[in-house]
Amino acid sequence: MPSASRVLKIGAVVLLAVAILAFPSIAPNPYILSAGVLVLNYAVLSTSWNFVGGFTGYISLGHGALAGLGAYGTGLLVAKGGLPPFLALFVGAGLVAALAVPIGFAALRVRGASFVIVSISLVLILLLVFQSWASVTGGSRGLVVPRPFDLTRPEHHRVFYYLFAALLAVALLAWWLIDRSRFGLGLKSIREDEDKAEALGTATFAYKLIVFVVSAGFTALAGGMYALWFGDLDPVFQFSILTGSYLVLMALLGGVRQLFGPVTGAIIVGVALEYFKVEYGDTPLHLVATGLLLALVVLFMPDGILPAIGDLWKRFDRTERSSIREVTAAELREQRLAEAKGATR
Repeated sequence: MPSASRVLKIGAVVLLAVAILAFPSIAPNPYILSAGVLVLNYAVLSTSWNFVGGFTGYISLGHGALAGLGAYGTGLLVAKGGLPPFLALFVGAGLVAALAVPIGFAALRVRGASFVIVSISLVLILLLVFQSWASVTGGSRGLVVPRPFDLTRPEHHRVFYYLFAALLAVALLAWWLIDRSRFGLGLKSIREDEDKAEALGTATFAYKLIVFVVSAGFTALAGGMYALWFGDLDPVFQFSILTGSYLVLMALLGGVRQLFGPVTGAIIVGVALEYFKVEYGDTPLHLVATGLLLALVVLFMPDGILPAIGDLWKRFDRTERSSIREVTAAELREQRLAEAKGATR
């Protein structure tokens, strides 16, 4: 018989899936629906980030650049290459995944703060390249990407909402499969102690490079789908350090070692960002709010919301108490007396 916590987890997943699928039908206007598309885009991006951050513990602020590469790759293949939109989406993601090999080969040779600095450098270099290469990328004028469907704006949002939901489901499935594989076990050993993992025979660099490429592929798919949905790309927004910072915040808030942690964080942070933009316009107040939120998470929930809820549930769920420290002295004495009586019969 499944435990109460397992039933609760399954119920929460079903409830989340139903809420996501039902959202377009209950959204009161196209703007709210477009905000839902943005939140799902964040959910895919943060889940993609979690392939690297969650499994290996490497904090990348450069995933915004990978999303920007996916967006521009798809946009250029459609607008200038003449490829069908969704063929361009997968070709663009494949090219970014291939480009991630030399990028990862250089970046993953360093750890900790050095890796963070290298990932930031990637964002800044690509920002300068795409701003300066105006003859191809459009520079600061931006790049217009033709829409793949001839639909009204609400229907356009609805179709892409479900496309992002499908991509999120695939990304979650991939993360779940890796989490339960021997490959995932090797990645977790890197997160716990990379030197010991290497000493025990784990090919740490190859493991990191493979998962970085997988993460880059999903990130590029999310970026490319954003380009097809939004239809207008600007280097300043596509290659922003803020995007990478948001992804880290979302994953930390929900729980980096949890399958649904980044999704939970993306829903909270994404909704909060849209609220601040609507209420306070272009003021930097949303940056102040996200900074405070990050400080609160680090101080009070360093493992994220989902692990905190799990710990709280264990306090009240007596059926899962199996640790010796969770049994009182009186309960232990009663158990021993019962065992002694059973032995004398």
